[in-house]
Amino acid sequence: MSEMTKAELWLMRHGETEWTLNGKHTSYTDLPLTENGRTQAQALRPVLAKQTFDLVLSSPRLRARDTAELADLGHAEVEPNLQEWNYGDFEGLSTPEIRETHPGWNVWKDPITGGESLEQVAARTQAVIDRCLAHGGRCALFAHAHVFRVLAATWLQQPGGFGARLALSTATYSVLGWERDTRVLSRWNVAP
Repeated sequence: MSEMTKAELWLMRHGETEWTLNGKHTSYTDLPLTENGRTQAQALRPVLAKQTFDLVLSSPRLRARDTAELADLGHAEVEPNLQEWNYGDFEGLSTPEIRETHPGWNVWKDPITGGESLEQVAARTQAVIDRCLAHGGRCALFAHAHVFRVLAATWLQQPGGFGARLALSTATYSVLGWERDTRVLSRWNVAP
């Protein structure tokens, strides 16, 4: 792969929401950032201001778009493939609540009734990676924990389930890059 087609992906997880505070699975529910979440998003500004981005993409969800705006990258283009994993019937429930009716349930291993499979999420993340590689340069992406964890696994050419090993906090940034011709995890889960 030539240098011209390489891309560096900067992943910014959205700031805190009421549901992230409570560990509730949030995909299509369009929650706003909390005041603390807004402060977290603004804390990304100095880090991102030191970079020049060739492409800025955001999940269509308000929490991601607002994080981009508060981080001074409000010109983000909405990219539907950056939506969070669709949790279907488990939307708005925490893992302990889901386990009351589905003992031992694990988002990385078990079916999600009415939602997406891990393979479907991985296919969406591959589309985002392909778009960034085709564009080249430094790409800023604003989205969500699980979709970013799957995206990182896909970038590293691992199965999507590898994302289970990549914890990701709110309003952090991570960088996916290169060491020579090998895709690498340059930075992960960095608080500004």
